[in-house]
Amino acid sequence: MRMNYFYQQMLAFFAVVMTVLIILGFSFLQFARNTAYQSTEKQLFGYAESLIDVDLQTEKIENGQIILKNQGVSIFVFDYKDDMIYPSTTKKYVSGISDGDLNKLKNGEPLTLSQRSTDFFGNQVDTAIVYQPFFTQSTGEFSGFIAVSAPISTIEASLKDIRNNLFSAFVFSLIGATIASYLFAKFQVSRINRIRSATHKVAKGDFNVQLENREMDEFDDLAADFNSMVDSLKKSQEEIERQENRRRQFMADAAHEMRTPLTTINGLLEGIEHDMIPENQKQRSIQLMQNETRRLIRLVNENLDYEKIRSNQIILQKQTFNAYEVLEMIVEQLEVKANESGNELILDCPTDLLVFADYDRFSQIIVNIIQNAIQFTDNGKISITGYSDENESIIKIKDSGIGMSAEEVESIWERYYKADVSRKNTKYGESGLGLAIVQQLVTLHGASVTVESLPGEGTTFTLSFPFE
Repeated sequence: MRMNYFYQQMLAFFAVVMTVLIILGFSFLQFARNTAYQSTEKQLFGYAESLIDVDLQTEKIENGQIILKNQGVSIFVFDYKDDMIYPSTTKKYVSGISDGDLNKLKNGEPLTLSQRSTDFFGNQVDTAIVYQPFFTQSTGEFSGFIAVSAPISTIEASLKDIRNNLFSAFVFSLIGATIASYLFAKFQVSRINRIRSATHKVAKGDFNVQLENREMDEFDDLAADFNSMVDSLKKSQEEIERQENRRRQFMADAAHEMRTPLTTINGLLEGIEHDMIPENQKQRSIQLMQNETRRLIRLVNENLDYEKIRSNQIILQKQTFNAYEVLEMIVEQLEVKANESGNELILDCPTDLLVFADYDRFSQIIVNIIQNAIQFTDNGKISITGYSDENESIIKIKDSGIGMSAEEVESIWERYYKADVSRKNTKYGESGLGLAIVQQLVTLHGASVTVESLPGEGTTFTLSFPFE
């Protein structure tokens, strides 16, 4: 059965208060009862001792009985044989106490308050009685004992007043507990509703919600966690939107880049099909189609490569090899592309420089960074420097290109990012995936890459590959 949290809290708090009140009520009643009986016992012993102090004179006893009669107190005197000597009766009556209790009295021990259902005459009366021994003053011998009794009804009457007052207090406490339970439950539920309302706003896409945190209890801890969650969701949403914008931009760029070579290839094929291209231009047309086809293949391969790296579908075959030979070969391959932009590639590396890496992926990393440098450098120099220290091999690639701001440096590793959108149609920067692939591959190697750049002064990439 479903029950609102408000009523759960109210019932729980009400139950706790009622439990405490009931326990306190019973404890107080027990305490009052014990106190009443102890007070009666002390009072009855006081009467007995007063009579003993006046030598148990019959006149004094009768006067005392007259005074105490209004209180329902009765006085009885028994001799050492347990025979009643006061009040005097024609019939012989005894106290009816046990031999053990009689011996205690003979030894001077009073008998504390006890209850009887009959009096000494056999009448059905609930009484509370104390027994006080007395001794002959001259010899100190046990002479008998005094029994002073009071009706239980007198004690219970005073307890009844206490119970009535306690019941009235319980009723008022019940009303107070109900009000307090309502206020407490309302306060607790209001805090939950505050979180619930904020959660609904977040569910609807509002990530600017923040809950007040007073750092007082677990609800405030929950509010702090909620605020942290909302901040994370907000950042995630912003990142998703940013990535989505870049994905859309990439799709537009990719469509544009694919459309251009496909249009070229289709036009050339139609020209060849209809003999519209002179014989001496056909070979050149075939070369153009080959170049555009390679461009499409490169665009597709970069995307496939990036996805394989991200999903851990590639396995590195790491080995130690001569880094100089690889760098020299890459410089030769890219020198023509560099010269087309008026750039000069400079290799400064020891011929015996060793590196521990996957041969093909190491080459891919270097090629991507150098092509990025060529793309953003005109009529400049691109230097590739290699050296080693105690624990790693270090490759630095420095260009004198347009450089980047600090914000751009933080973003270059992101997929589809292009620092200079005006160059997005160059033949080496179609996808914006080159540096994203570099970072993934470097991470898989357990290596590191850092970037230093200033706008207008160029950029330096530093790669560090640990030894085996």
